[in-house]
Amino acid sequence: MPYDDSVPPTRRARPLLLAAALASLCLTTVAGCGGSPDTTDGAGADASPSATPTVPASPSPSPSPAEPLPRGPLTGRTVVIDPGHNPRNREHTKEINEKVDIGTGRKECDTTGTSTDAGYPEARFTLDVSHRLRELLQAQGARVLLTHDEDRPFGPCIDERARIGNEAKADAVVSVHADGSAVGNRGFHVILPAAVKGGGADTSKIVKSSADLGARIAGHFVRTTGSAPSNYIGGGTGLDTRNDLGGLNLSTVPKVFVECGNMRDPKDAALLTSASWRQKAAQGMADGIADHLKG
Repeated sequence: MPYDDSVPPTRRARPLLLAAALASLCLTTVAGCGGSPDTTDGAGADASPSATPTVPASPSPSPSPAEPLPRGPLTGRTVVIDPGHNPRNREHTKEINEKVDIGTGRKECDTTGTSTDAGYPEARFTLDVSHRLRELLQAQGARVLLTHDEDRPFGPCIDERARIGNEAKADAVVSVHADGSAVGNRGFHVILPAAVKGGGADTSKIVKSSADLGARIAGHFVRTTGSAPSNYIGGGTGLDTRNDLGGLNLSTVPKVFVECGNMRDPKDAALLTSASWRQKAAQGMADGIADHLKG
């Protein structure tokens, strides 16, 4: 199906605070959420050389706008948005398949991501939603950085994505994704970091704060988009805890991944390809982030 990449309608007012029942359910079930091997930092091949890829010099992450940010409830806060994948990764499969250190092992630098059956790439989706999310957070006074803005040949690698958030001393980092699962698997889920310690990975200081961030995003996301939590991951909570994602393992600041829906299911794809729905998705994430930061 064709996808709608038009300018969204006028942004609606911020919705009410987190749906308490869902947030409570999410927070009480975080410890029991299981990992899912089908969702990775990306969807790359496993046969790759062991050398760390040489990443071309890249501009700094998206800077704050030249004009002063408006003062608002998030003034003084820094949020890093991590658009999953890169539209140009497909042109650099050798580089993105090379492995990097994720603390507890080695994993592909990055992957191409998935797409709808009609060819709408996840990497385009994540950039679009990330731009909308940045605008919403800046309107509340937040300093917002992107890990990339299609301003480099590929990547950044998953270890660099984590490092950007760490070096920014971000108050919250959200990695935007969409899943590529089987038809009939529907809904969103938020991936939380597990308690991991080994090599260069130590999430002990961010597990609790990341769980709060994820639960608040989940609550607002379901309220704002109308999408249900995943029917195939997270046991109906919309939350999943993982110990195998370099972007989470290497983070020293609160961080989550948001899988906004399943691109390979036609009903979810119809939502993901709609500009108005993507604006709702960005709004749900912005409200969850703001709720977490003001909590």
